[in-house]
Amino acid sequence: MASPLATAPVAVVTGGGAGIGLSFAERWVDGGGRVVLLDVSPSHLRTAVARLGPDNARALEVDVTNDQDVVAAFGSIADTEGSLDALVNSAGLSRPAPSHQVDPASFNRVLDINLTGTLRACQQAFPLLAVSPRAAIVNLASVAAHSGMPGRASYTTSKAGVGGLTRTLAVEWAPHGIRVNAVGPGYVRTNLTATQIESGLLDAAPIEKRTPLGRFAEPQEIAEVINFLASPAASYVTGHLMMVDGGLTIDGNWYE
Repeated sequence: MASPLATAPVAVVTGGGAGIGLSFAERWVDGGGRVVLLDVSPSHLRTAVARLGPDNARALEVDVTNDQDVVAAFGSIADTEGSLDALVNSAGLSRPAPSHQVDPASFNRVLDINLTGTLRACQQAFPLLAVSPRAAIVNLASVAAHSGMPGRASYTTSKAGVGGLTRTLAVEWAPHGIRVNAVGPGYVRTNLTATQIESGLLDAAPIEKRTPLGRFAEPQEIAEVINFLASPAASYVTGHLMMVDGGLTIDGNWYE
């Protein structure tokens, strides 16, 4: 009998130790897959592997801004799992600040994680994905990719860039059988946003009022869409940024 490592579809998730990345990992494992979680937080990785089960998940401490870390991680995946079927780029950071006061180093740090970090992972995943019969990449963009959000110049720039990168890779890598899509979450009720709401750093009321569905998303709702795009069910879908925002970006009722 073939080993699970040889038969289970393998997904790599950057930022997979918590939040949306971990929710996707749970969904992938529930569907019979195996995940390799890449994250900078050892404690998040330990908790995530315990939650998913060591037979289903492996953890690698990786900083997506570090070229050597990313190269080493995918070398380990090639040696251990021996295959790769999906890459989900969920690692991300936001550093809000007034645009006229943004420190260029801080601006570049956000771009290096959110955008260049996505490119690094895609590049290193390419050789493994190119030989998979079901290769897919799903990048995490945001409603910020379509909106001019005050005080978030670095974040909106990086997420708009993720959309552009997604479209370019989708066209360039289609001959290799690799589909590349992105999802654009709205506001999601993660532990981070829950803490921000409780501490008064985030006011949920105007966000919920502005969202046609009237609420934040649950992480699992974003994970379901990522899982669809990463699966053969989306075999003819590539190059798209699918908004998962409760209608936030299409609501024209702003004149009320």
